[in-house]
Amino acid sequence: MTQSLAAQNLTIVRVDDENFAKFVCLIEKLAEYEKLDPPDDQAKNRLKKDGLSENPKYETYLGKINNQFVSYITFFMTYSSFLARQTLYLEDLFVLREYRKKGIGQRMFAFCVQQARDRNCGRMEWCVLNWNTPAINFYKKNGANQLDWAFFRLTRDEIKNYPLKIR
Repeated sequence: MTQSLAAQNLTIVRVDDENFAKFVCLIEKLAEYEKLDPPDDQAKNRLKKDGLSENPKYETYLGKINNQFVSYITFFMTYSSFLARQTLYLEDLFVLREYRKKGIGQRMFAFCVQQARDRNCGRMEWCVLNWNTPAINFYKKNGANQLDWAFFRLTRDEIKNYPLKIR
């Protein structure tokens, strides 16, 4: 399969102090797409501290064509007790609407798979919103298996208010 000119010209760079604002702009575009609230100023500060510290809690890479930032991936490492290996958890893969279906998502995903391979991960995981059919189809096309697991969440307030009674 031949890559589009856009995908061929894509450069993938790690987020740093100089391009961090571009990363935040892309997060805001993803929030808009997913109909979610974007990060507020405090969250942006935490994103910067947590991602650009000496021991970052996550990694982010931007896809860039010429001087235009058009995509990003964010991932972090978890651990599988069954495999006794790290798992690369893909938190976000986002491509600006006008750059979709040009092979950019494919390049970004392949970059992420390469990161998992280089780190000798036992697996790579992520979740997709149920309504995001284009993303589900993209991942299936790339050989990913949809799991029959239910994801659960406690929000920050629920964690804070959880009754920690020992019985």
